[in-house]
Amino acid sequence: MQLKLNLKKAVLLSAALVVLGAGLAMAANKYGKPQSIIHVVTLYYKDGTTAEQKKAVLDGVEKMAAEIPGVKNVWLKSVKVQGAYYEKQADGSMKARPMTDAFVMEFENEAAFKAYDDHPAHRAWEKVYVPVRARSATSDITN
Repeated sequence: MQLKLNLKKAVLLSAALVVLGAGLAMAANKYGKPQSIIHVVTLYYKDGTTAEQKKAVLDGVEKMAAEIPGVKNVWLKSVKVQGAYYEKQADGSMKARPMTDAFVMEFENEAAFKAYDDHPAHRAWEKVYVPVRARSATSDITN
């Protein structure tokens, strides 16, 4: 009888440890290292750029994503933007102009990223973007 009780306790303890281990494994942070390319652009607009012009820039990014093969995702809402560009003033001093906006495009692979540069949709978007962009910084990142 005592042997049955100890065996039952051992089975219950083993089952509890399995459930605990499974729970810990599920709680572990999972991440990947995709081979896609992330194209990150931070910028500030020229003085006098209207909200409508800024919207047209971001709408254009989304339109490009729909037209250019290999664009997987876009991020259009800036939550926090860091960085600045230093401009020389007339008196010789330097003034920091903080980057104010950002957007991101994700490309399936390097071939898609390279095709984007000369794609007609990209060239059309530049006609909206370049006239209102004061400065920008771009980073292209992959694994």
